[in-house]
Amino acid sequence: MSTQLPQPHTAHRTGRFKLSFAKIAALAGIAFGALVQGTLPSLAQGEVRSAHGDWQMRCDTPPGASGEQCALIQNVTAADRENVGLSVIILKTADKQARILRVLAPLGVLLPSGLGLRVDNADIGRAGFVRCLPNGCIAEVILEDDLLSKLKGGAQATFIIFQTPEEGIGIPISLNGFSAGFDALP
Repeated sequence: MSTQLPQPHTAHRTGRFKLSFAKIAALAGIAFGALVQGTLPSLAQGEVRSAHGDWQMRCDTPPGASGEQCALIQNVTAADRENVGLSVIILKTADKQARILRVLAPLGVLLPSGLGLRVDNADIGRAGFVRCLPNGCIAEVILEDDLLSKLKGGAQATFIIFQTPEEGIGIPISLNGFSAGFDALP
């Protein structure tokens, strides 16, 4: 049975996922600010601090920030479509109160279908896109303990984007080194 990933931009969710887009913006702090300004997050281009399997930890101090922000990042393209790629970014908020999974998908994705996720052979659900920028569209969720443990214990995550309601493109992301990389995030 498929479940929905939490959609932090929806203020009308119930239970533990009841967060507004404004609350997520406040939690994400400086890293989110770089995204809403329409630029590729500086984290994706920051200094590589370490490599953990197929993941890199990149750190940067965004303009106006009092401290450095680090994120675990992996960039991939679809094996059969070089123009279809994803950037997967995992970060902890500046106040260390939340963990965020952010995916930058290419322009042209079908927004109402959202972003699907499977870890190994388990369907995790879908997350809605929160914003499109000149370089792609962003889906973002709070990384709750259940999803985090699935990612840490998995071998491969497959993110699914849709160009039409019937055509999903699965883009595999290696989880090799994810657990160690996440644990190393400051």
